[in-house]
Amino acid sequence: MGKHSNFKRRKLDIYDTPGAAVLPLFKHLPSHCRFWEPCAGQGDLVEHLQRGGFECVVASDIEPRDERVFRLDAMSATREDLDTTGASHIITNPVWSRPLLHAMIEHFSLMRPTWLLFDADWVHTTQDVVARKYGVKTVPELMKHCRKIVSVGRVRWIEGSKYSGKENCAWHLFDQSSSGPVEFFGRAA
Repeated sequence: MGKHSNFKRRKLDIYDTPGAAVLPLFKHLPSHCRFWEPCAGQGDLVEHLQRGGFECVVASDIEPRDERVFRLDAMSATREDLDTTGASHIITNPVWSRPLLHAMIEHFSLMRPTWLLFDADWVHTTQDVVARKYGVKTVPELMKHCRKIVSVGRVRWIEGSKYSGKENCAWHLFDQSSSGPVEFFGRAA
């Protein structure tokens, strides 16, 4: 799972998004939000967001697990592809593998405001070794594009488990089309 766990990771980092992890994001999305979910898996995050009144215009995954999700390597998508969908945002629970996460932040936030759910501790690191080894940007370089952080806390990733994950999580908004300081929103009671 995470750095504090000795459980074996699931293939392709498949951890479906529970509804409780999505609720803190709702009040930070515009009411007219139309989104692309590029790591949709079986569509759980899409369903939670649609129940909140937001519109999914595209759900894709490199290995879809539902017929409503089409096969696509999200890193091959272009701004022009997104323009044809009418998507205003990209929203996903991405893989947490640092090289791929960093590449996704850079790629997605260049095309649209991008909300990503991952471990909150990431912002307190630099990931210099990852950047050098894989040719991706460091955390401080990527944080220049971070606009909001919305705390979620610990997430129960495995349905039916009595245990929550050992990592605190947050929604991170990255947007290369705007600038300014990062706004932080702590956990709601």
